[in-house]
Amino acid sequence: MLLLAWIGSKQRQISAEFATMRSAARKDGKTHIRHAPLTIGIGLVVLTLLMFSKNAYNESFRTFYTFYLMERFGLSIPSAQMMLFVFLLAAAVGVLIGGIVGDRIGRHRVIWMSVLGPLPLTLLLPYADLFWTGVLTIAINVIMASAFASILIYAMELLPNRIGLIGGLFYGLNFGLGGVAAAILGMLADSYGVEAVFRFCSFLPLAGLLAWFLPRIDEGH
Repeated sequence: MLLLAWIGSKQRQISAEFATMRSAARKDGKTHIRHAPLTIGIGLVVLTLLMFSKNAYNESFRTFYTFYLMERFGLSIPSAQMMLFVFLLAAAVGVLIGGIVGDRIGRHRVIWMSVLGPLPLTLLLPYADLFWTGVLTIAINVIMASAFASILIYAMELLPNRIGLIGGLFYGLNFGLGGVAAAILGMLADSYGVEAVFRFCSFLPLAGLLAWFLPRIDEGH
């Protein structure tokens, strides 16, 4: 709320700066950046698959992490829920870091690092003790959560004249794909157990290899 109030107070300044940027873009002939339909299609499909893998892993934590900690380490409900709080806090920090880093080094690189990068840590997690489970939980989710801002902005750069459509689509996918993943993981947990779900999900970051197929669009770097 405080951030929104500050943005509202700066709206005239922001609008003036945006108008200046658009005027400069017109002079450079970059007012309408259009990508080929095939480029847009491939980019959106790959981004959707990356979103699904990321959300599936996150849902394994949101839905089963407390049960996993109680079953594997014998934690009490309050202690397990405190660990879940740490996970959610790490994810929130990761989203902010991803946006900042993406502006500096480019969205394409951040998507690569944030989806594929946690793979060694996720493979270790099912075999770690309680202390290292906490450490790995923080590291994995800071890195993985950093993908969302870059995926969203990358999609907007694919369709710069449809940012409302892209924003609604990917925020919807962020929740919708998470719900689908939760249902699938729930069936796996019923059939094979909670620990098996975490061992299965440890391979999900391999989906980050799909970033190889992302079109390289001009990010101004």
